[in-house]
Amino acid sequence: MKIFKRLLLFVIVVAVAYGVQYAWRAFPIISGYGAKDLCSCVLVAGRDAESVIDNELNSFPLKLGSFSINYSDSSATGKVFGLAKRKAIYRKGLGCTLVVEMSEEELRNQKINTHKPSPLLTDTVAWPMGDQLPVQAANKIDSLKLATALDHAFEEKDTSLLQLRRTRAVVVLYDGQLVGEKYAKGFEKNSRHIGWSMTKSITNALVGILVKEGKLNLDAPAPIKEWENDDRKSIRLTDLMHMSSGLNWEENYGGPSGATNMLFKMKNMGSYAADFPLEFKPDSVFEYSSGTTNILSRIVRETVGDDRYYKFPYEALFSKLGMRSIVMEPDAGGTFVGSSYSFATARDFARFGLLFLNDGVWQGERILPEGWVKYSSTPAHGAHRGQYGAQWWTNAGVKDHPEDRTYPDVPTDSFQAEGFEGQYIFVVPSKKLVVVRLGLTKLDNFDINKLVAEVIGSLR
Repeated sequence: MKIFKRLLLFVIVVAVAYGVQYAWRAFPIISGYGAKDLCSCVLVAGRDAESVIDNELNSFPLKLGSFSINYSDSSATGKVFGLAKRKAIYRKGLGCTLVVEMSEEELRNQKINTHKPSPLLTDTVAWPMGDQLPVQAANKIDSLKLATALDHAFEEKDTSLLQLRRTRAVVVLYDGQLVGEKYAKGFEKNSRHIGWSMTKSITNALVGILVKEGKLNLDAPAPIKEWENDDRKSIRLTDLMHMSSGLNWEENYGGPSGATNMLFKMKNMGSYAADFPLEFKPDSVFEYSSGTTNILSRIVRETVGDDRYYKFPYEALFSKLGMRSIVMEPDAGGTFVGSSYSFATARDFARFGLLFLNDGVWQGERILPEGWVKYSSTPAHGAHRGQYGAQWWTNAGVKDHPEDRTYPDVPTDSFQAEGFEGQYIFVVPSKKLVVVRLGLTKLDNFDINKLVAEVIGSLR
């Protein structure tokens, strides 16, 4: 009996120690996620704080935290059982940034020359540069079928909190023209939404612009100084683009991992990700990695230089497309979080998709290199990467089995920017379509295949 009691006591002590150690690692992620999300959703997207807490932050384990907004200093704070306090601050033109590995004073005193857009009444400027739409939609669309498809996207089949699909916006472009859009209550055409990992495809475009300028070479070794004298020197820029760098990485959002530690604990996310050792030979294994994209974002910054960097995405890309709502948010070190943090209207995300539908050309100007869209939307060689291109998902299916694809009712030439909790930009070249769906779907139970298929079915 004494041996049993001692063994039980030992098990309890180990369990408690593990629980304390796990909480020590996990609580800052919970409080950091909540503080950052609340700050951005309120101060960038213009949402009501109570609505954000009740929706974005009301599922386990986020509901363990307590979160508050402070309008007087433009910040949000998160705690878990009063512990692991984290704060995110808002700065005009930069959105919200977590205060990590530095003081709040240091962060607020950073001198950043941000982009300042000139005022424009977009409702007086014709689409796509503005929001003035033609009176009549494209005559090759069955308006009733399209309206029904949009209605289906907003239906709720289960009213339990986790099962809610919570579609917030759908925008449909056909042959460059905006032919359909719908918004949930509380959202409209000027509402900003988080892109989450759709931001990776924006990072793709920024790399593409630098390739076009001759400042980056896809086939050259990635320009990371820390890799020059070890086995990581063989990692090419294109390996990073295809997420086949071979770096050891864990993309797990359910607890402490490389991805969550990077996003919610690190000042310089790209440098953190670049410090990971090589696990596989480069260009041999696909591993989805937000760390890889933030290494690319760091490369963009170092290539452009800080004098131009903070205006670069806006002047070289967004302003040319009429994407006036978009905000790219940096980490505490000042590098845009190219894996995850962009906010824009549904129409602006659609404009971005339209650039890729048009092969990287916008109103006669080639913005992306010739062949860039094909490169981005073509799966890398090898069945192990059958459905991923270069920072874009593809619908091509596994090698030699095009029927075995993620979206079986959508053409094989479609490619997608996809983000956490159900953010999508679908580009379908063969149908001249761009479909954007934005929402807050916690359990991946929104049928995007059905939506895009029904939109295709509305074409005459």
